[in-house]
Amino acid sequence: MGTTLVIGASDKPDRYAYKVAMGLISRGYQVVLFGIKPGEVMGVKFVTEFPTQIDDLDTVTLYINPTVQENYYAKILALKPRRIIFNPGTENPEFEKMCEDQGIEVQESCNLVMLSTGQY
Repeated sequence: MGTTLVIGASDKPDRYAYKVAMGLISRGYQVVLFGIKPGEVMGVKFVTEFPTQIDDLDTVTLYINPTVQENYYAKILALKPRRIIFNPGTENPEFEKMCEDQGIEVQESCNLVMLSTGQY
């Protein structure tokens, strides 16, 4: 069970990124929470500088819109995750193709649903 990078982390309980972070942490997953503002979820502090390396990175889960994603294409690809989850509203055919061309598994899915149904 590798590390999950949550891009677009939020400390607001009504946000899906917050709910996913809670779900991952409470199930024992290692997480890195990247947000543009400082914050924390269940004691895990956000990183506000995009990480250049994450040991044992398995999954990137996106909570930023496709326009904002463009700023992170190269940085995300450089991390070489096994898969990227494009949550509802983050679908991005251009970036998804770039990921697939690099051998990264792409899933258009809801990370919350995946956690609650045991598909994560």
